[in-house]
Amino acid sequence: MPHNFTVTHSELLVDAPILALRRDTVTMPGGGDAKREIVEHLGAVAVVALDEGNRIALVTQYRHSVKRRLQELPAGILDVAGESELDCAKRELYEEAGLEASDWSVLVDLVTSPGFAEEAVRVFCARDLTVVDRPDAEDEEADMTLEWVALDEARSRVSAGEITNAIAVAGVLAAAAVADGVASPRSTAEPFDLRPTSMAERRKANGSDLKKPS
Repeated sequence: MPHNFTVTHSELLVDAPILALRRDTVTMPGGGDAKREIVEHLGAVAVVALDEGNRIALVTQYRHSVKRRLQELPAGILDVAGESELDCAKRELYEEAGLEASDWSVLVDLVTSPGFAEEAVRVFCARDLTVVDRPDAEDEEADMTLEWVALDEARSRVSAGEITNAIAVAGVLAAAAVADGVASPRSTAEPFDLRPTSMAERRKANGSDLKKPS
């Protein structure tokens, strides 16, 4: 029978605005246990926005962890209590790309770093686009630029190592697979069972805003 990895003790080490760090003691096969550090996260969404010419909207944003600007999809954290993944995707597409869409589907779900982090991301496809005024941006987003790139070119950038953001890589390749007819998009009504709950539930239980430490 498969081993049941049971948490016998859990300790919160760091509680920061967009993530937390805890240490779990987990039972291991053979009767021992081990400590595992887990980065808690609220989960996120990203959007492959495709226009009538099959061009994809890519944003370039500075990421301090790698100290460089990366080509990415419009994306954001699920940090509004009660907001659905689809509503978050619509909000982020508007805020980061100045776009609205009337046709939505799901391309792919992914866990970005399962060895140590809870972060899971749902990547949507948005079509039938309308350009709207983008709101004023702050911090790194004030430096963000938007580029329309042919889907085939975006796929080539992935292969060439020019697009390295894992979420963007997954979204571009999933969209290309749909365009090639070897995959099909899914309904937005399909549950996002991977969405993390640890940090959100703790902060809601403590009466805290999801964006603030409890």
